[in-house]
Amino acid sequence: MNVKPDFSKHSNQAATAPAFLSVWDIHAYYGESYIVQGVNFNVHEGEILALLGRNGAGKTSTLRAIARVGDPELKHGEIWLDHQPLHTMASHQASAAGLGLVPEDRRIIPGLTVEENLQLAQIAPPIGWSIERIYELFPRLGERRKQEGVTLSGGEQQMLAIGRALCRDLKVLLLDEPYEGLAPVIVDEIEKTLVTIKELGITTIIVEQNAVRALELADRAVILDTGSVVFDGTASEVLQNAELRAEYLAI
Repeated sequence: MNVKPDFSKHSNQAATAPAFLSVWDIHAYYGESYIVQGVNFNVHEGEILALLGRNGAGKTSTLRAIARVGDPELKHGEIWLDHQPLHTMASHQASAAGLGLVPEDRRIIPGLTVEENLQLAQIAPPIGWSIERIYELFPRLGERRKQEGVTLSGGEQQMLAIGRALCRDLKVLLLDEPYEGLAPVIVDEIEKTLVTIKELGITTIIVEQNAVRALELADRAVILDTGSVVFDGTASEVLQNAELRAEYLAI
């Protein structure tokens, strides 16, 4: 009899460290559709976590539930960030607590310049990154500061969306398909920025269909299948496990 392998019980040294972001038994719905089915994982401060799985596995829904955007609706479970209960918060409160979501469509505001998009994201008094510091991280944005944001290239819009998240007092950056539609050279540039952000102590969760690129960047990986965690371990374990990749990532 063939027994399906269970990859969900992997452990690693990081699992013994205190969690910075803890997702505990969350269940979330779109209307009557049960999308996130008891997801658990921890992320440690300064880590890059790749949240992976096939299409429809529940990755984006999990990310949006963490960000408290209200859709999907969180029906059960707890989400803690640096001892703060995100599961009790609205999206604007989660943002003020240090959570920054960059959605797949980037949500650049039409009619506003690059600089105006960044200014709109800043809070008073400014406790996040200054706009000039964002221009140092993304020189292209500085060169295009007076250009309307929606007229930028896809890669530049991704930079603007990340920069906008950094304008707040960011603790955790949530990225949904950041490489979508970008040329490999631009992906390289985005990844260098994410490494810089990691070096500054910011925690990142990345949802990405280009699983190999995400795994090469990440410290750890969580793989979802039909709304549940089937693997939680190091990114290198996934890269070295052909059976796991074939079973859940089709690579």
